[in-house]
Amino acid sequence: MFKQAQELQSKIGDIQKELAEKTVEASTGGGMVKVTANGINQILSVHIDEELINMQDKEVLEDLVTGAMNEVHRKVKELAQEEMTKLTGGIKIPGLFPNT
Repeated sequence: MFKQAQELQSKIGDIQKELAEKTVEASTGGGMVKVTANGINQILSVHIDEELINMQDKEVLEDLVTGAMNEVHRKVKELAQEEMTKLTGGIKIPGLFPNT
């Protein structure tokens, strides 16, 4: 059983490395704000359309950035869950993958 736990831990480490190399993107405002993150929830880039900046509407900009950030985090969680499902065969193990 100890050996199985070690193998599982090793596979989880491999999945985390793979997730670090995958990216997801979310956008709001018809693509005016785009956020890209990797599979371990690190924000890699934020793009704000020049037109939105020129509008000089701070509240709209904040709302769109917040929405894009929330959406990218949701997509990262979904990606991580998909990868873990491959490992566990669909069995949900609480606390197995705390980064999601």
